[in-house]
Amino acid sequence: MGTNFSNIKERILQITDYKKITKEKFFSELGMSYSSFKGKAKNKSLNSDALATVVSKYPEINPSWLLTGKGEMLHEDLQLDELKKSATAYKEPKQPDNRDEGVPLVPIDVMAGFGDGEIQVSERDVIGRYRIPEFDGKGVEYMIRVSGSSMYPTYSNGDLLGCRPFTDTSFFQWGKPYVLDTNQGVVIKRLFPVSGGDELLECRSDNEENYPPFVIRKSAIYRIAIVVGVLRME
Repeated sequence: MGTNFSNIKERILQITDYKKITKEKFFSELGMSYSSFKGKAKNKSLNSDALATVVSKYPEINPSWLLTGKGEMLHEDLQLDELKKSATAYKEPKQPDNRDEGVPLVPIDVMAGFGDGEIQVSERDVIGRYRIPEFDGKGVEYMIRVSGSSMYPTYSNGDLLGCRPFTDTSFFQWGKPYVLDTNQGVVIKRLFPVSGGDELLECRSDNEENYPPFVIRKSAIYRIAIVVGVLRME
């Protein structure tokens, strides 16, 4: 029986929960790409160097658990330390309230967790929350920060985009800007149909002089969100 690399990657993701850091920071410190741990890419194998890097960076992790899922995540002596810390740091949980906490701003690499309309990204991945009345009733579930100049002058580097995720790839509002989580990473593009290619989409940048259009298969897209609005600071 072959190694289930998907489960290994899931256990690596569990380490981010234990370390209480964002996935973006976690994979950056390891020199890995978060995009290879989600969607269809999750089933692709990891090389031994990647596994060695994880164990070397976090020596408290039990290698047997990482490879097979058997045993505990931490070595036995560290498990006792964690239990003592938990007992010391325990506080009565706060009762939830009904206040609107605002729209979460998340790193662009973790926006895929919002793809099916349910917020799945951990609270520690949220950079901040914003109460924006103009987004009320428009289905905005999260915001991301624009990086780069491919959509300039419509969107500038640092702008915050309000995003409404959806799953129906049979209908698009042609010419509207979308956020696409693809097998090549996350991009913000305007979408257009491709003649004779129902499974193809043409992606265009507003800064066409420096970013020529390209065609992408729908099957290469993991998650999609339409841009509802933009928040810009002068």
